[in-house]
Amino acid sequence: MIGDRIKQARKASGLSLRALAENAGITAMAISKYENNKSTPSSGVLLGLARALDLKVEYFFRTSKVELHDIEYRKHSKLPKKVLAQIEGDVIEQIERFIDLEKFLPNSPIEDFTLPKELPSEIEDYDDIESIADIVRKAWKLGGNSIPDLMDTLEERGIRVFQTKAFHNDKFDGLTAEVNEFHVIVVGRDWPGDRQRFTLSHELGHLILKGRLPPHLDDEKAANRFAGAFLAPKAEVLKELGSNRNWLEPVELHLLKQTYGLSMGAWIYRASDLGILNKSATQKMWRYFRERNWIKVEPGGQYSPEVPKLFKQLIFHAYAEQLISESKAAELLAWPTSTFRTIRNKVSCEQEALNQ
Repeated sequence: MIGDRIKQARKASGLSLRALAENAGITAMAISKYENNKSTPSSGVLLGLARALDLKVEYFFRTSKVELHDIEYRKHSKLPKKVLAQIEGDVIEQIERFIDLEKFLPNSPIEDFTLPKELPSEIEDYDDIESIADIVRKAWKLGGNSIPDLMDTLEERGIRVFQTKAFHNDKFDGLTAEVNEFHVIVVGRDWPGDRQRFTLSHELGHLILKGRLPPHLDDEKAANRFAGAFLAPKAEVLKELGSNRNWLEPVELHLLKQTYGLSMGAWIYRASDLGILNKSATQKMWRYFRERNWIKVEPGGQYSPEVPKLFKQLIFHAYAEQLISESKAAELLAWPTSTFRTIRNKVSCEQEALNQ
């Protein structure tokens, strides 16, 4: 019902009843009645609410009902309920648009996520996770080199990747959930690329390792080990660093970060996990990083953030096949129709220039 849609949109925006009322030019009491389905807003009121919430009016009439199941946050204990609701509301709205799009496609172009058959039923220690990561890479035909676009890689294998525009800081470090039997991983839109990639790989690790860990192994540590091994396989790390080091030069780590999309700090962990750095050398490296405040903000340029491409690609595919109209395509993208036209024309003009 429209009231439920208004409430969901307000929570996703992080606005209180009073704040939304002020932005929309109506009373908080009226919005409360709408949200509780005690009153029906007029078309004019819906236009005002849509503007205040930065949505298209069609949002309020969308029939897709989405619920997130088995939600897991990497960090959430200190996040206020309001922020959790905002993040989840933002993600649900994006998933609804994805599901709405799929209704227009004759066949789903997305394969179901499946676990590699070669995975062992149990593992004994953290070192076994190295071979688990190798099995996944082999099953997905990724080779041993760096994965250039991790979001695209996951989406091709049936995992839906979304980015949240909701407020977040160091207390939010990604989430996973299930919706309609498919897996969802959510990362921050404005995070550095290496942080996005580690979170994506960490959450993939949870999916891969579920039910395989003995009680004495910590789930989070295991997922972290998988993430490092998946992004930088053991054989490649040994090739890059050698088998025994007393020190890793920061410039060397920065170059490896740009090559593999794995942070400088994560490379120290990889070297320690694989015995390349002993305990004393590892402590020396971390002390050097702490003294220079490099733990949170590493030196040098960022690794560029990644952006999910599948959803936009499917929309333009559906539009090209005349399965959806221009206005519907813009609605699904949450763009003004003028923006949709501008982007289409810009790409067309650039292609024409290339062909001349």
